[in-house]
Amino acid sequence: MNRSEIKILVVDDEPDILNLLDYNLRKAGFAVILAKDGPEAIGLARHEKPNLILLDIMLPDMEGTEVLRRLKLNESTRNIPVIMLTAKGEEVDRVIGFELGAEDYITKPFSPRELILRIRAVLKRGHEPQASAGEKVVTFKELSIDYSRHRVNVKGAEVELSSTEFKLLTGLVDAGGRVLSRDAILDKAWGRDCFVTPRTVDTHVRRLRSKLKEAGSYIETVRGVGYRFREE
Repeated sequence: MNRSEIKILVVDDEPDILNLLDYNLRKAGFAVILAKDGPEAIGLARHEKPNLILLDIMLPDMEGTEVLRRLKLNESTRNIPVIMLTAKGEEVDRVIGFELGAEDYITKPFSPRELILRIRAVLKRGHEPQASAGEKVVTFKELSIDYSRHRVNVKGAEVELSSTEFKLLTGLVDAGGRVLSRDAILDKAWGRDCFVTPRTVDTHVRRLRSKLKEAGSYIETVRGVGYRFREE
């Protein structure tokens, strides 16, 4: 896909920020869609199917976290990667965003160049080819992972995972019971050009465990070290 074909939905209620992002994203070769509030953003996301959304947390009427929650609940928008934009810098805001399914988080004021780099990194993670696995399917009790089809089932019911969550799960499974440090997991699931911190891994593991339900207990925490997939 050419960069000019990549659509980015920018959601912010500040006209100066919208203009700044519109200019820099178009200069970088992206197609840009602008929204000033949550309801407009949700409608445009469902209609335009952007490749990525830049979403401000502090929006009038409907906060960005609620917009994100609704996007992730809707079948047509749940897989669109979201980068949160906010003037808030507290860790709790980052955690909430990640728990709701955001891919990244950047605090205002930000460097347009850094933002473009983060956008490219997120887009790359979502589109980089998976290593050839043939018809590889791994089954462990209630959990079944189909590598080639990018599908995960628990007790026969399919579990919707993001690209990052799928890489996190398969990275742990492929480790064969070995403990992976948070840095090692970052490399496997996010890539070496990621901008997120090791603490982000904890948030995504909690979210992954929640989605896997009964099978979530197969992912064990090794205090002071990292995580492993439990083998019996």
